[in-house]
Amino acid sequence: MKKILVVDDEQDVRVYLTRLFEENGYQVSCAGDGDKALDALGADKPDLITLDISMPHKSGAKFYRQVRSEPELSGIPVVLVTGVTGPTGDPADTERFYSTRRGVPRPDGFVAKPIDRDEMIAVVKRLIG
Repeated sequence: MKKILVVDDEQDVRVYLTRLFEENGYQVSCAGDGDKALDALGADKPDLITLDISMPHKSGAKFYRQVRSEPELSGIPVVLVTGVTGPTGDPADTERFYSTRRGVPRPDGFVAKPIDRDEMIAVVKRLIG
């Protein structure tokens, strides 16, 4: 069973994604901020991470940069999940917006909030099956 780490400061998003992923055959663990996510990575390496960018404590961007900089973690696919979108809110426009941010590596996938369940599952299946 493939494992997904959901990192989001909003409990309702964590609950929603946990149910969605479990209904589709994935094992799920959650963290409410970047610090807790790092602890979770130390306990059990996931096959994929969904990551909110705007969070308290260690932000999603800082956590993401750290994951990408550590060789043992850098191969884990990361899907950015955020309500902070580009100028039009279109997913492609939002992905272009984030891909041009300095210091933020290009994500393996991107899903804008509100989360479309079919889009999310399609991105996860593309990345980890």
